[in-house]
Order: sequence, then structure tokens, then C-alpha cells
Amino acid sequence: MEFPAEPFKIKVVEPLKMSTRKERAELISSVGFNVFNLPADSILIDLLTDSGTSAMSDSQWAGLAQGDESYAGSRNYYNFEKTVREIFGYRYIIPTHQGRMAENLLFSVILKEGDLIPNNTHFDTTRANVEHKGGRAVDFVIEEGLNPSLEHPFKGNMDTQKLEAFIEEQGPERIPLAMLTITNNSAGGQPVSMENIRETRSICQRYGIPLFFDACRFAENCFFIKERESGYADKSVVEIARELFSYGDGCTMSAKKDGLVNIGGFLGFNSDEWAQKATNLLILIEGFPTYGGLAGRDLEAMSIGFREVLNEDYLRFRISQIRYLGDELDQAGIPIVKPTGGHAVYINAKEFLPHIPQHPFPGQALVVARYREAGIRAVEIGSLMFAHRDPETGEMAYPELELVRLAVPRRVYTSMHMKYVAESMAAICENRDKIKGFRIVQESPYLRHFTAQLEEIV
Repeated sequence: MEFPAEPFKIKVVEPLKMSTRKERAELISSVGFNVFNLPADSILIDLLTDSGTSAMSDSQWAGLAQGDESYAGSRNYYNFEKTVREIFGYRYIIPTHQGRMAENLLFSVILKEGDLIPNNTHFDTTRANVEHKGGRAVDFVIEEGLNPSLEHPFKGNMDTQKLEAFIEEQGPERIPLAMLTITNNSAGGQPVSMENIRETRSICQRYGIPLFFDACRFAENCFFIKERESGYADKSVVEIARELFSYGDGCTMSAKKDGLVNIGGFLGFNSDEWAQKATNLLILIEGFPTYGGLAGRDLEAMSIGFREVLNEDYLRFRISQIRYLGDELDQAGIPIVKPTGGHAVYINAKEFLPHIPQHPFPGQALVVARYREAGIRAVEIGSLMFAHRDPETGEMAYPELELVRLAVPRRVYTSMHMKYVAESMAAICENRDKIKGFRIVQESPYLRHFTAQLEEIV
């Protein structure tokens, strides 16, 4: 069967609220045309993010009841540490309340002003944490990853030739670590191959540079390796994960994605020195090392979630559901990033709205249109999120890709919801030439897309 049925039963349901187009048009205008400012009750289908939006299993809910809220040394921490070490393998496991705190700890410890962090593609919080500490985030995704319509099995790969040339040019002493984001979110949720991970590791070892993973969607990446890479079809996803992380020196993890929880994350290390520094800072800003800003019950839910996410029946359905949505949109003539990724379908807004140049934010224009027409919330992954002033020239630098991400929460929506999402694009297609761009009225210096106020260009 090409598209398997949901490998779970639904035990609890939440009613969805319907609204009129007039109500939605008035509401989106009142919040500065920023979908992050919309109340969740005004959303019919929420595809803003897959982060922290998963439905937890009966086992996870039962785990919450077993929370040990001891300030230090709770049994839930030791369950969590054991599970994480079995999968990821790192010596030091530092719990945090979410992934961006793991990033904050990491770059607070290892980064000094002027340092450089190469990555296949930094996501928004990773880039912001690097820049906030005075560093510069540099992206080296392969050229195929910048071509939305090109079919390639591992479009998230690091361009290893560019990486090595960059290290030679800048000097390894300016690069405290290199990163790989798996899957590559900003490039369309595309996976990274094991071969590319090994090549990147080899280059880093040659220059004495530690390699870290942004591992928040590691299980989906491992399933793509099993599906697409020679020599891995007969390996379990668990085995693939263990090999993958063996090539790294640590990772940041938002368990709100492939941990199947609503809050939680961790920072993994092999370095004694970095782990000690990170732990000292953790105590100051997050909490004691055995809870790291979380309740014991949340640590237990993470432990269970990390095991459940590696279930191959679940992963097969998860990847197939995203593929189904992508196929429906593609058949309707909507330009998407191909092949579909692991957690989302990405619409190529630059191609869908060719009459809107990048500076009036075509991705955001499509996001607003999606909400007004159908009550669906998505997110722009383009100029509003990533355009910035080049530190060397002072000119505005725009991202190569101008995308709208339809991020599907895990175990939340059915196949009929996905069909509605695809079919609701018809009205937008018919009137796409009437969609207008936006200008920023107010913005913050970091992560401006979360809070920016915009106005429609009339």
C-alpha cells in the first residue's frame, strides 16, 4: 500500500472552530498581518509549525502521572539520560526546556566575537543565537538544494568542497565547530545522507573542528536514509541513528519535534570542558542539571517519545502523509519543493507569485492569503525570516529560496485534513494575481518574523 493508514487510534478529540472569510480578514489586519499574533482558536488547520504540537500517546500521558518532581536526581532524569544515551551516544546529556536554549548554552560556551559557524543551512533560532553571541552563521547547502523543482534524494547535504575551501580561507582557529541540520529545515525539510555526514566528519577531523548536529528531526532523516541510501535498507532506524550520531561530537535537540512532546530538549556533548561550562551556565539560567528547566513528568514524556518516534510503522506513515499532501498540491499545479521533506511541504512562493519581488515578501503574502481564504495557518521561510544586512557590504542580502512551509503536527491531523489543505488552494490560484505584498512597520533586531508588524501595499 503506497499510503498506509494511520498507525494509531484516536482516543480524544478537540473541536475545530469555523469562521467566515470576513472575520478572518478583519482579524489578520488587526494583528499586523503576522500569523504568529493570531489566537489559536481562530485557526481551522494549524500548519504554522511541527514544534511542540504533537499529540502525545497513551503511554506518554501515563508517564506524566509518574513524574518525580524531586529538585535533584529525580528518577525521570535517569530514565531520560539512559534513553538518550542509548540512541545518541554522547557522554554528557544536559536537559533544557527546548532546542533554542540548547543552542544558547552551546554558543554561550564556545563562541567568541568574530567566530564563524558553517552549517548546511542554519534555521532561524540557530542563526539568531550565533549572531547574538557575535558570531557569523554561514550556509553551504549543495547547489541542488537551492533548486526547488529538482528531484534529488538528499538535497539537504552539505557542500563539502565549499566547506573545505571556507576553512582554508578563514582558518580553522576561527571555527569553533561545524553543524549539520538534520533534516535541513530551511532548504525544504530535505534529508542529509550518511555518506555526506561521513565526508563532513572527515573534513572536520582533518582541521580539528568538532562536528555538531541540529538533531531535532533526526528520526525522519534516518528513515530517509533507510529508504534512499544504498546499504541501509536492511538496517533498522535505531541502528542508522546510532551510526549517524557516532560521527558527531555533540548535538542540540528540540524534543518538540522528533521527541513527540510539547516541551523539552537537550544538549549533548563529548567534551568534558564544554559540558562543565554549559552545566554551570544551565544552573544560572535554567535550573539544576537533572531537570534543566523541565518538570520530571516532562522528562518522562521525552524518554517515551524518543522510543516511539523510532517506530518504523509510525515513520512510514509520517513520511507518506507529507508525501500525499505534496502530491495533491503538485497535481493541482502548485509549485512545491521536490521531493517532499519529512515534516512539511514547502510551496515555492517566488514561482507562485511572480508579480511580487522579494522585498515585499511574497511568502508572507501567500501566508496571509492562506489564512484569509481557508483559515489555514502556515509560515513564511523566506525574506521576512532570513533577509539581513550583509556585515561586510551593508547591503540587504536576500535568501535564495522564498518558501511557505506547511508544517504538519505529528499524530494530529488525518488524511482528509490534508486533502482539505490541498483543495483549499484552488480559490487562491484563481486570484493569485490580485495578492499584494507587504512592508514592515515595526521589527525587532533578532527573529523579526515572530513579532513584526506589517501593512499591505495597496
